[in-house]
Amino acid sequence: MATDKVQEKRQTWLTKEKKPIVIAGPCSAETEEQVLETGRRIFKTGKVDIFRAGIWKPRTRPGSFEGVGVKGLPWCQKVKALTGMPITVEVAKASHIDACLAFDIDILWIGARTTVNPFAVQELADALKGVDIPVLVKNPINPDLALWLGAIERFQKSGIKEIGAIHRGFSNLGEKYYRNRPQWQIPLEFMRRMPDIPMINDPSHICGRRDILQEVGQKAMDLDFDGLMIESHIDPDNALSDAKQQITPEVLGQMITDMVLREDYEDEPIKQSEIQYLRQEINSIDDELINLLSNRMKVVREIGTYKKNNNMTILQQKRWNDIIEKSKIQAAKSGLSEEFIIKFINAIHNESIDQQEQVFKGK
Repeated sequence: MATDKVQEKRQTWLTKEKKPIVIAGPCSAETEEQVLETGRRIFKTGKVDIFRAGIWKPRTRPGSFEGVGVKGLPWCQKVKALTGMPITVEVAKASHIDACLAFDIDILWIGARTTVNPFAVQELADALKGVDIPVLVKNPINPDLALWLGAIERFQKSGIKEIGAIHRGFSNLGEKYYRNRPQWQIPLEFMRRMPDIPMINDPSHICGRRDILQEVGQKAMDLDFDGLMIESHIDPDNALSDAKQQITPEVLGQMITDMVLREDYEDEPIKQSEIQYLRQEINSIDDELINLLSNRMKVVREIGTYKKNNNMTILQQKRWNDIIEKSKIQAAKSGLSEEFIIKFINAIHNESIDQQEQVFKGK
């Protein structure tokens, strides 16, 4: 009977009926006192559902703090006993899973550096066969949706029934504003393909700094994400890892309080009808855009024929540079972001090159 009650509770931890699901705790468990005090103060906010703590920390370079290891798991147990909050810990090896199960950890999460490696994910999935425990899977560090979906599928095939995804952004060498670029279109496509999988946003790793956590977290809520995973520490400035992106439990509590939570109202015809005419207008504009793009590609193929007949290269760099600069000016005048217009024009340009290559190949 006790096992049945635990199972019933577990099935509610990641349910999409409760929004937002809030997961919070320190990037790294450092000392027993730090873990217990963080857990106590997080629980006091009344805003957090699940306590997280990094036990093993895969760092980019050797010499960095790589976590306290197994000795931190009893500290997490004490947080659970003190607050009643379920505990989630990152695992990267089968031995990590064994240790977590031995210390009654409630939820496991798979980090971005692990998700990127199908062999490592399969090892974890194999280790969990026959185990009934929820698993959260972070996106891979590189923007590869197939890897992310594949990791989810591996755990599904191993028999894991309760699975969630965590969006923590993607590594980009040229990124200056974020630590990891959000690339919102990737988790949104994930949500379209796997609508039954809860999607948690991790603004801490996207931002890499405290001052824009609220901005990113709110955007995730506006995009109908199911929850947030936020790093919280009792003394953020002196944290042993990721100090700049952690916030105190009290700041965390206020951040969640200030969140604006919206409803999609997809099952309410009256509310949906109020915006239906605007959607019809968008549909008409989209049809027109597709027709315009189709007409553009017809001209592109004619240009390709001319280039082929006159032994000219497909890419005309000066012409391409002129298009980019002109588009940026027009975008600014029209209230469109430079980032968007460059992505849009690049997509059109790439399709134009493909079309002309087909002409050159005689297709």
